[in-house]
Amino acid sequence: MKWEALLTLTADEAVFSSALLLAGNVSVEEVRVQLSRWVKAGRLLRLRRGLYALAPAWRKVAPHPFLVANQMQRGSYVSLQAALAYHGLIPEHVPVVTSVGPGRPEMLRNALGAFQFNHLTEELRFGYSQVEVAPRQHAFVASPEKALLDLIHLTPGADTVAYLGELRLQHSEAFSVATLDALARRSGKPKLMRAAALVGPLLKEEEGVAL
Repeated sequence: MKWEALLTLTADEAVFSSALLLAGNVSVEEVRVQLSRWVKAGRLLRLRRGLYALAPAWRKVAPHPFLVANQMQRGSYVSLQAALAYHGLIPEHVPVVTSVGPGRPEMLRNALGAFQFNHLTEELRFGYSQVEVAPRQHAFVASPEKALLDLIHLTPGADTVAYLGELRLQHSEAFSVATLDALARRSGKPKLMRAAALVGPLLKEEEGVAL
């Protein structure tokens, strides 16, 4: 495949799989060698095995980190601190895109950032939806309530006023305590139900608003 042909094929793609190049009568080995050459030449970014993005000088679409995270580990969704920051619920900038999903826990770094993946059992993978995170780029992201519950679930000792207070939750208008309670009950996890019962009073105390 020639470089111009690749640019035409991937012009509207923020990221792409090497499988996209294997349609028709092509040699898998030749495609692999050519991709490796383009990576070494600085024309392509290798995000993980089989997943690529055009280098900045060549691309028309800047990949959103959430889309990249979804593609790096299939079946995952952005949650925990990254989703809480996206929804404006915590004040800190989060330099790592945090996700949960069916895969093994891993921390991956590439030219587009740092990506942390945490394993979550199938019965707890709910409470997320596909949202448009950039023009024509969609990613699966946890609701603010589920992002908080996922964080609590994966953090030892997180079902305490002390821990929840350290998060400095803000912008309570974007957060539903009733939804938090419903999701916690759906999980069937006593830890999450205990934490959910603490969040409402804590937000009222810190922000002085009726939820």
